[in-house]
Amino acid sequence: MASKSTRPNIVLFGIDSLRADHMSCYGYYRQTTPHIDKFAEEGTLFEHNISAHIPTTSAYSSMLTGRDVFGTQVVALRHQGPLRAEVPTLAELLKAEGYQTTCVGFTGNPASRGFDKYLDYAGWGNWNEGRSPKAQNLNDVALPELDRLAADNQPFFLFLRHMDPHAPYLPPAPYERMFYHGNESDPANHSMDPVMEFKPFRDFFASWMPPGISDKDYVIAQYDGAVAYMDACIQTIFSALEAHGILDETIVVINGDHGETLYDHDCYFDHHGLYEPTLHVPLIIRYPGRVPGGVSVPGFTQHKDLVPTLLELAGIKPKGVKFDGNSLLPLVWGEEASHESEIYITECTWMRKHGWRTPEWKLILALEPDFHFKPPVELYNLVLDPEENDNVADANPEVVAMLTTRMEAYIKKREKQSKLPNPIHNQGDWHGFKGTGPFKTSEQAYETMHIGDPNQAAKLQAESRK
Repeated sequence: MASKSTRPNIVLFGIDSLRADHMSCYGYYRQTTPHIDKFAEEGTLFEHNISAHIPTTSAYSSMLTGRDVFGTQVVALRHQGPLRAEVPTLAELLKAEGYQTTCVGFTGNPASRGFDKYLDYAGWGNWNEGRSPKAQNLNDVALPELDRLAADNQPFFLFLRHMDPHAPYLPPAPYERMFYHGNESDPANHSMDPVMEFKPFRDFFASWMPPGISDKDYVIAQYDGAVAYMDACIQTIFSALEAHGILDETIVVINGDHGETLYDHDCYFDHHGLYEPTLHVPLIIRYPGRVPGGVSVPGFTQHKDLVPTLLELAGIKPKGVKFDGNSLLPLVWGEEASHESEIYITECTWMRKHGWRTPEWKLILALEPDFHFKPPVELYNLVLDPEENDNVADANPEVVAMLTTRMEAYIKKREKQSKLPNPIHNQGDWHGFKGTGPFKTSEQAYETMHIGDPNQAAKLQAESRK
């Protein structure tokens, strides 16, 4: 039964760790997202959507408020305290307009404030627990709630936070082998040697990767399989909206919080680093009549643009609320080519860095030594070297100086506009080790940073030697 509300419903899929270039609708050679591909054909796909503030905590804070890190003051994974009270969330803005609001799988984040209802599901997993049906676990919780919301005559906002592309990658059969046919423990293959030798993460990897794993391509295939599995489960949500007769009067959004580094830049199977695999995330919006179908927008967009876009589509103009982002509809209808093409980028996950991205250049500046022993200044020509393999900082000091000047001018401007400091400079013990302060050396960072369960890893490795 179609909704009686004059406002459109909003369903936002916030997908953790989904890199755009591993989706078939973004040109990936594997057919990982056939259902989302069809969805994209009926909506508008944004080709260059940038997650400017890595990782999850800061990215979702921007996605769900329309603000950048100056506005939210949220920049670190382990952000301390709530979101600024002066910054309304999308849930709060919609609730004020008569929306019912439900959040699935996203408690504890500063930007999760303001929902009427919170539901959780099992979205993690390890090797001992077996294959991890994360997206089906989400569906088991979300579908009854969607049925409840659809039966009412109030408009609703349903936020679904998917975790399948986030490590551990443990897709159920047949997705485990969908993109891999080989021997993942081939003793002649040593591509996983550097991965399992990386002390900060190796215990975590051992807790969910197959004992004796030697082939990096198997792990990448697990990531792709997890994306394909999630895609199939997301189709079930599309089908439910269609069955209720409300699909075409619902704004449906596919968005990623950040990408994922697989075997890229030594940032193995995680989502840190300011490289393109982490920054480039999908954004697709379907809303027939207001958003054209089969359109790809080549201009640059960011998370901070989503809330202004959704509110304009819903016909909502909140009084006294200003956003750092801008509605994307002028880009959708070809009235503007792009929003900001030069973007301030930050990272505060396992490393603390910031930088400046233009269509041609990427500048990355370390604010303290990192646990990968990378140089303090990195410069990449994104046109000649799109995979960012050649750091040309030493050969182009004038470009480094020019980009640094632009970045610092932007920071100064945003601090003046927001009347707040740049939060990347004020993070204290951002890494979670109280009293440590900024790392003084890469050796200190390497020996201090650690995720994973050593006991679990030792047990698994012992089993692999039997």
